[in-house]
Amino acid sequence: MTDDDPTTLPGGAHGGPSGSGAASPGGTAPAADRVLLARVVDVTVSVAECSALVTSRASGAVVTFEGGVRDHDEGRGVEALHYEAHPTATEVIREVALAVAEAHPEVAIAVEHRYGDLVVGDVALACAVASAHRAEAFAACAALVDEVKARTPIWKRQEFTDGSDEWVASLG
Repeated sequence: MTDDDPTTLPGGAHGGPSGSGAASPGGTAPAADRVLLARVVDVTVSVAECSALVTSRASGAVVTFEGGVRDHDEGRGVEALHYEAHPTATEVIREVALAVAEAHPEVAIAVEHRYGDLVVGDVALACAVASAHRAEAFAACAALVDEVKARTPIWKRQEFTDGSDEWVASLG
């Protein structure tokens, strides 16, 4: 699948704690410098990690989203999920994050989507958006989640408690 070097970020920058303000929101940095993490991986993803990356001294707001595996879907009990990612999934999620950063020049972004086998309670999508102001952070985070789900080529197979399963796009 896709599992790029998690320390290499768009534009060739390298990840790491940004509490020092190294990637602070503010609109003066290019979008590529404000997308601090954008990847699709087969390991645990974390809102805390995303939040730590985007938080800086300039952050008046950090909005996070954690998309977890729930125990039901449309009235049916869900036992587990299996996500498959197209080989371009990391590239696409980066493109999405860059587009959101371009549309919201005051934000810093970190986003991860997991693939592989997950069970109820696991996190499939984690992201954080920081900005000097809450309205911009909320708007950018909502746009990020919507666009990741709409554009990133990831599909899921739901395993139901009755023993049946079905493949569905994780999009939407």
